[in-house]
Amino acid sequence: MYRGKKIAVVIPAYNEEKLIRRAVERVPGFVDHVIVVDDASTDGTAGECLGGEPQGGATIVRHEENLGVGGAIITGYRKGIAQGADIIAVMAGDAQMDPDDLPGLLDPVVDGEADYSKGDRLSYPGVFEAMPLVRFVGNHALSLLTRLTSGYRGIRDSQCGYTAVSSRALNLIDMAELYGRYGFPNDLLAHLHTARARLAQVPVRPIYGDEVSGISWHTALFKVPGVLIRSYFLRRRRESRAHRLIEPRGV
Repeated sequence: MYRGKKIAVVIPAYNEEKLIRRAVERVPGFVDHVIVVDDASTDGTAGECLGGEPQGGATIVRHEENLGVGGAIITGYRKGIAQGADIIAVMAGDAQMDPDDLPGLLDPVVDGEADYSKGDRLSYPGVFEAMPLVRFVGNHALSLLTRLTSGYRGIRDSQCGYTAVSSRALNLIDMAELYGRYGFPNDLLAHLHTARARLAQVPVRPIYGDEVSGISWHTALFKVPGVLIRSYFLRRRRESRAHRLIEPRGV
């Protein structure tokens, strides 16, 4: 428990046998449920995470087919809701997220100030030394596009996957409609905006080391912008439909 709230942490993992144990072991002890979603890895990811259980143990869910990082997170969200978690956080399977930042992400949701709390690496002091320049520039570019498509005009680091969301907010969206691959965080923002979820942004420490990015230049330049465009038009359609439903009828 954290400040009276039951917490679940979802760890999506695909071929992370070298780093998954470190990621699982670093989950703070106050977390009630650790959910590792092995997205049809072809290496020893499942065996490694079972060998590195944190306090309280971990639930391992394995996909028979690869659904993408977003698909793995959606599976984890559903499992966390089923386990009765009040708040569900996401931490990467490559140990790229500082566990000391987790309380800061949880606090706005626990305090009722936000429904969705998102890490912001680009505002972290010393980001220029920690984050490779190409990622810094790319994240800024995609964040600018996400401001235009998601509805959240002040979003600063759209690509950061270190997040915490209330189960209540997740129950307000149709997770079956979420885009499951790269571009998932951008599409999730658009869905949460439709649900009028309040957003908090919390500076978190960027960590880069042994991990290998799974996103290619082709994906970053073409696929993710395509997801953003799709998210924009679907969001406008949802919000237009919702407006018509609540619009007062003439006498």
